Amino acid sequence: MKNKKRPSWDQYFMGVAFLVSKRSTCLRRKVGAVLVKDKQILATGYNGAPRGITHCEVTGCLREKMEVPSGQRHEICRGLHAEQNVILQSALHGVSVKESTIYITNSPCSICAKMIINAGIDEIVVFDDYPDKMAMEFLKEAKMALLKLKDFNKGDI
Repeated sequence: MKNKKRPSWDQYFMGVAFLVSKRSTCLRRKVGAVLVKDKQILATGYNGAPRGITHCEVTGCLREKMEVPSGQRHEICRGLHAEQNVILQSALHGVSVKESTIYITNSPCSICAKMIINAGIDEIVVFDDYPDKMAMEFLKEAKMALLKLKDFNKGDI
C-alpha cells in the first residue's frame, strides 16, 4: 500500500472547512469556516438561516429573486455567513477566539471582515476569493494576515 503524502496543517483545516460547507443550506454559495488555535479546532460554521428559521432550500433565495449581485446588499438574505456562525458558535459555548486563525472556503465580505477584526482573530486563511473590495481594504488597514491557500485540492477531501 502506497503512503499518501500527509496534509499540512493548513491543508487539513481547509479540508475541514470544505467538509463543514457541505452542511450549508444556501442556494448560491456553500461556505464553511473553522476557527483554530494551537492546532486545535475551536468551532465550525457554515452559511445558512438561523436556528428555527426556515431555510432557503425551502423558501427560495430572496437575493436571486431580486437579482442582487454577489458581494452586494448582504442584509437581503435569510442566512448568516459561515464566519458569523463560527464566531457565534464560539460565543454560545464560551470559547475565546482571541489570537486564533480562521479557515474559510471564501474570502470574507466586509461585514464578516469587521467581525473577524473585532473578535481578535489573528489570521485568515482562505481558498477562494469573494467580490468585496471593501473587505480587503478593512483587512489591510487593520494589518490582518490573510493567506490564500494555493496548494489545496478540493478533490482530496
